Amino acid sequence: MKAIKLSLLCLFITALSFANVTTNEKAALVALYNSTNGSQWTHTWDLSAPVENWYGVTIKNNKVVEISLEFNNLQGILPQEIGDLVNLKYLNFGVNKLSGSIPSSIGNLSKLETLNLSMNILEGSIPSSISNLSRLEILELGSNKLTGTIPTEISALSSLVKLSLIDNKISGEIPAEIMALTQLEEIVLANNQLTGDVPFELSYFPKLKTFMVSDNKLNQEYISVINGNNPNMMDLNSGSVITDND
Repeated sequence: MKAIKLSLLCLFITALSFANVTTNEKAALVALYNSTNGSQWTHTWDLSAPVENWYGVTIKNNKVVEISLEFNNLQGILPQEIGDLVNLKYLNFGVNKLSGSIPSSIGNLSKLETLNLSMNILEGSIPSSISNLSRLEILELGSNKLTGTIPTEISALSSLVKLSLIDNKISGEIPAEIMALTQLEEIVLANNQLTGDVPFELSYFPKLKTFMVSDNKLNQEYISVINGNNPNMMDLNSGSVITDND
């Protein structure tokens, strides 16, 4: 009798373990696994195990709040279901082999504070739905094959501290809407196909420490960007940048 009760208790505990996240969130994680060749990841997931045991997944209060799968050999596309992970605050898929476009459903992640998709082979444009990420502080999309322009909707990212789009094929002008992002400390746009003028108003960004725009098709001139009492000197011809390292 005691053995039966013990077995039932174990089953109950196991059931609770699997109930740690919603059905939608677990389904989204499984969709990610399937669409990025999960069986070949460096650190793979045992889909029969509790979600809290899956590598790189952090759960708090029964919600998936972080996914960190950097350097993990993800190959394939990001599924639209990624947008069902609505409690995410941190998402890092940097340094993998993700292809295809950034799904528009990324805009559903309204609690996101860090988004790192850098050093993959993503194509297409930055989705306008990114405007929904008003809590985003870090946006790293560098070293991909992204095209199109910097979306004007970027102005909605009022909490943004770092914007890195380095080493893509992004064209057009640096949008005037970037002036709304007064919390920016780093703007890294080097090695793209940007044209036109660098907005002079960036000179007055009080927190800006690093601004890299070398290797574009911008009007070439020396610009002094003021970082409080510490100027960052930018040479758009040679691409050299002196940054405040405090």
